Amino acid sequence: MDVSGGRGQPRPGNDESAEHTGPEAPAPGGTGDAPTAPSAPTPADAKDARPEGPTPDAGAPAPESGTPQDTGAAPDHGAPDHDAPAHGRDRVPEHPEPPADRPARAPAGRPEHPDHPFAHSGSGKGQAPQRPEERRRGGLLMGRPFGVPVYVAPSWFLVAILITWVFGGQIDRVLPELGAASYLVSLFFAVAFYASVLVHELAHTLAALRFKLPVRRIQLQFFGGVSEIEKEAETPGREFVLAFVGPLLSLVLAGLFYLGLLAVDPSSVPGVLLAGLMVSNLIVAAFNLLPGLPLDGGRMLRAVVWAITGKPMTGTVAAAWVGRALAVCVLIGLPLLTQSGALGSDAVDNVGMDTVLDALLAAILAAIIWTGAGNSLRMARLREHLPELRARTLTRRAVPVESDTPLSEALRRANAAGARALVVVDADGVPVSLVREAAIVGVPEHRRPWVPAGTLAQDITDGMRVSAELAGEELLDALRATPATEYLVVEETGEIYGVLSAADVERAFVKAMARPS
Repeated sequence: MDVSGGRGQPRPGNDESAEHTGPEAPAPGGTGDAPTAPSAPTPADAKDARPEGPTPDAGAPAPESGTPQDTGAAPDHGAPDHDAPAHGRDRVPEHPEPPADRPARAPAGRPEHPDHPFAHSGSGKGQAPQRPEERRRGGLLMGRPFGVPVYVAPSWFLVAILITWVFGGQIDRVLPELGAASYLVSLFFAVAFYASVLVHELAHTLAALRFKLPVRRIQLQFFGGVSEIEKEAETPGREFVLAFVGPLLSLVLAGLFYLGLLAVDPSSVPGVLLAGLMVSNLIVAAFNLLPGLPLDGGRMLRAVVWAITGKPMTGTVAAAWVGRALAVCVLIGLPLLTQSGALGSDAVDNVGMDTVLDALLAAILAAIIWTGAGNSLRMARLREHLPELRARTLTRRAVPVESDTPLSEALRRANAAGARALVVVDADGVPVSLVREAAIVGVPEHRRPWVPAGTLAQDITDGMRVSAELAGEELLDALRATPATEYLVVEETGEIYGVLSAADVERAFVKAMARPS
């Protein structure tokens, strides 16, 4: 028996499917560091071997080979199709396999779905949700420390200009003899400040790599940076350490800059720079220690609640709602504190440009925190439902056909068996390719008796064979490693179970995102 598939009839799989919706998976958000939600695979844009002839009817679903739509970094999901049937329990065929030249019959207790013929059973869309950053790298690549790419987002340049302008004016008042050179010093400060933010993020990255958690990238962006950690820490203790090392490194940097400040004249250029870097790192550490997601302090709070309750979802909910309350406090409290002079500036009685800028800054920070808290809740809900994505329950029934079998005959066999997938086998019954649903839809019905099924098939590569036991993130990782529209699902013994469509995984993925906890 061939270990890659074996001989004979593919086992019937699950023929249930839902309507295609197409929203994307969430992208990580916020100024802190949060594990990213796993994304479903993106199938390859394989070519169809389509015969010449009239195009299909306008009402028939057309194959789609383009890339999914990009909605941007903010996770703005479309409404899922709640009328679509959910994929449920595992199903193990109980009947022996029929000969290779006969289509498999549906297992006992399972409907054959005669009203849903194979050719019109799906949209033919093979695009699964994809994180926007997987296609848009997120800015300028600066390097790969420890093998992790570091990107500078375009928004950083705007912030650098703002810092240069604001801090340059302050330096000009302290050191008026510098003149225009004060803005060059301020630009150096902006770069040095974000270098310290990078050190903060590298601390998270090293801790994640120490715990064998993959890190997709580090991005320096508006108001800070993000370490995109792909998986969640296994224990609350590791989660706490992973969150705490960032603020700890910022505090260490502040201490080092303070020691350097003791060795120079505070009124000199080095003294002003060191003082500014010391204060900025103290602010970064204090801000990130605030107990609300998506900040590091929120992840620490989540770890504590997780350790007490034993439920990571409970910790996420608690820390996320504290984060939302924190966002409201920032929105209201920061302008009031600035106007009252509590932050070290003079009290302001009237409304001026500084007051407007303070209010704008508070609104931006509050929006970032509120959005990040919502993203954390959404990601936690997804991870909670990810185990429901099982290859065994999402697999379609399949029938084997020879390469020269007319498409109309192959579809007749599939419909008779209640199957929705075709596997092309050789003379010995070994599977060699999978007939693409999108290619079938593109063939007009009157042409199907003269079109061999093998001309619409895609060769089966090693990555297109997946285990029926895969579930959750392991299933998504396996499909993402080899993008395709269909996959051959096999048992641990090598026996064929059926065909898995990337579109079915997408629909289940979107439903998991939309389902409440």
